[in-house]
Amino acid sequence: MPSPRTARALPSGGLAVLAALTVLTAQAAVAAPARAAGGDAPVNGGSYVLGPAAGGGCLSTRFAGAAPGTPAVRAACQGLLSQRWRLLRVTTTAPAGYALINAATGRCLELDGRARSAVTADCGSLPDSARFTISPAPGGGYALAPVDRARQCLTAPPGDADGRPVRARDCTAGADQRWTLTRTEPLVLADPGFEQGTTGWTFTEHTGVAGNNPHSGGRLAYLDAGPGYRVSQQVTAVTAGSYDLSAWIATGAAGGTLSVAVNGTTVQSLTLPEQPVYAKYSLPRVKVAAGDRVTLAIGSAPSGWVNVDDAAVAPSAPNDPRISSSDPELVALFDWAKTKANSWVQQAGTTGVLNMDENHTGGASSGTYDTTYWAGYPFRSAFYSRDFAHQLVGAHLLGLDAQNKTMLRGFAASATDLNGHYPVWALNFDARSYAAIDYHGPDAFVRELPAPFELVQKTGEAYRWTGDRDYAADPLLTDFVRTTLGPFIDRHPGPVDNHGLPIPQATSDSIFAGTASYAENATGAYAEAGDALAAQYQAYLSAATLADARGDAAGAAGYRQSADALKEYVNTSWSVDPAHPDQVVHGYDTQGRPVTGWGYEADVLMPAKQLLDPGPRLDAFLRSVDAQESGPQASVNAEALSYLPDAFFAAHDGATAWKWMQRIHRSVDQVHASGRMLNGDYPELPFTLLGQTVQGLLGVQPDAAAHRLVTASQLPADIGWLQIADIPIGAGTVTLRQDGTTRSTLTNTGTGPLTWEARFPGAHAGITVDGTPRPVRTTTVDGVTYTVATVTLTPGRTATAAVSG
Repeated sequence: MPSPRTARALPSGGLAVLAALTVLTAQAAVAAPARAAGGDAPVNGGSYVLGPAAGGGCLSTRFAGAAPGTPAVRAACQGLLSQRWRLLRVTTTAPAGYALINAATGRCLELDGRARSAVTADCGSLPDSARFTISPAPGGGYALAPVDRARQCLTAPPGDADGRPVRARDCTAGADQRWTLTRTEPLVLADPGFEQGTTGWTFTEHTGVAGNNPHSGGRLAYLDAGPGYRVSQQVTAVTAGSYDLSAWIATGAAGGTLSVAVNGTTVQSLTLPEQPVYAKYSLPRVKVAAGDRVTLAIGSAPSGWVNVDDAAVAPSAPNDPRISSSDPELVALFDWAKTKANSWVQQAGTTGVLNMDENHTGGASSGTYDTTYWAGYPFRSAFYSRDFAHQLVGAHLLGLDAQNKTMLRGFAASATDLNGHYPVWALNFDARSYAAIDYHGPDAFVRELPAPFELVQKTGEAYRWTGDRDYAADPLLTDFVRTTLGPFIDRHPGPVDNHGLPIPQATSDSIFAGTASYAENATGAYAEAGDALAAQYQAYLSAATLADARGDAAGAAGYRQSADALKEYVNTSWSVDPAHPDQVVHGYDTQGRPVTGWGYEADVLMPAKQLLDPGPRLDAFLRSVDAQESGPQASVNAEALSYLPDAFFAAHDGATAWKWMQRIHRSVDQVHASGRMLNGDYPELPFTLLGQTVQGLLGVQPDAAAHRLVTASQLPADIGWLQIADIPIGAGTVTLRQDGTTRSTLTNTGTGPLTWEARFPGAHAGITVDGTPRPVRTTTVDGVTYTVATVTLTPGRTATAAVSG
């Protein structure tokens, strides 16, 4: 680690060049982008992914670190913004060379000290140790040589993703000194919100820009009623890719169009319905090659007006799970959710608005967006901890692991001592700055007790789905987990006596002072609430998983003991009110009194996170939840309803869970409780429906690091069969088909062997694998008895397990 440095002045013209490059930062490529040809010089100001020719991997900052002095390492290529570098040709200081500017931090690669290890540093005056010649290397690729020692070359460490620093060593022309340069530039629309009037757009007659009904900011484009009017923009793709193009559109009559053409040929078109409330419409997976001309166009409706605002381009999801089923509604639900969820992904490296909200519809400033997606109200330029936690699994199914990791790290970094070890409630899309509408200062920001525990839970979940050791090894994340389950709890005592069990409390009903529950519409102030305790329980289990991954058996055992103690306490004491033995306590008020009755999220998340023991008491409680959400006291916010399938799947009631999935999907064209959008344009809904289909209906339970998968169908009787292809587990994928609850077929479409445990509810008389009888074996999990078979599948193999009797 270098000693602190004094910032140095940039060379003449350097500030202007760097400012101009803010719009040229890199973005994850979802199709193979063009590499610089072996004899071509890199494009000055271009964004590139740099990878060693041997062993794979990408040049990255260690654990995506942002601080000066962070080592530059070879790491697994994950699409992170920290793995993208802008190459700036510097000629004002001799000898000339390129500065390598990290797209995520704006800091320059520099060789530090006698060890000549590569670190990031403030760019300053770009000394000789921070400028590199880039020249074709023998055998292909490029050699990167520091200008202060021209006979040394940037050298990758051996092995893939080992996290060891890149160093400058004597040039040998070896594969570890040959680098590939893959250009990654986003596809950017000019003035997507029409705030600069007609800039970048082409308008026909009877169209224009107005300020009477914008979706955000102060302006929109309009098309009068009539045939053939059009607003369009053409851009040229710098690199190849696949993109989702979208726009917010309101209409006075049906018949308008949203279309996209590539090189003059329309490749997708959507006919718009009558919808006077702005809705987001998307054209997914538009494939382009470098140099293609892409045209986004909005066409008029013959008998009604059309308003359009906030056009956007999102990189298409890296993964595309494909569904087939005997139930056409389920297919429609899943396909809708895929398209809608991916439309919320940001183009990393682009410049976008920050702190946009109801009070600042045009935002308060701008900044460079990181690898993130929308999780929260779409009229706020931020992602929210509660929404993000619920969206994480759906995002993983689309291959948005770089986004999940970036967003999780952002929240972990915000859980500072100054903030009472609370993560902030919302971050802007730069994944660093706090959303101003929810953060007024360290003593006045939105915080609710379940959130930090949910983020710990999701750290473990991300690890189980991906097998990515960063979740267990990244110092930022490991410190967040440790602090949340230790000092955070100690720092927030309250009036309830929990007999020595560590449970944090709150004493306010103001979200800006901190509340105990997500249930903001419940009456009164909680000191403790069931959703927070349930999240704490799952956080302990995830912390144990992560400790095991680090080889910390004692730490894992301690976390599991804490989880067991908390669950036993809740079921034998905390949730039991002797005055109302037929009810379940879901919280305690600030006077220490138990609270029963309908508690919204404080009720729903207790079974959703399996805090309550299985049995008649839980069954009766879930019947009450179902009745309350079906009656006059039902949650008015679609976000709250999105937890209901989780609760019933966790209790192995697939029929009721599916009923709520259907109800949510059937409501997507209804106006949201906020009145500003449709339910379907609340990002949480499509992401959670994806996760609930795979985790809930198919019953997928991954352990990617162990190359292991458990399945247990929860298909209700009215869904005969369901199959989803390309479910990502670790570095590979699987295809799973469930025929009812008695037959499962799995194909390993990955590159390594996979151990599959197929579970079937009930004690069956017989079980077969590929038609061959196996000894009947049963196991009991969460009060449910399963008949099981274990199969090892090599890559490409398909196996079918079935039970009878």
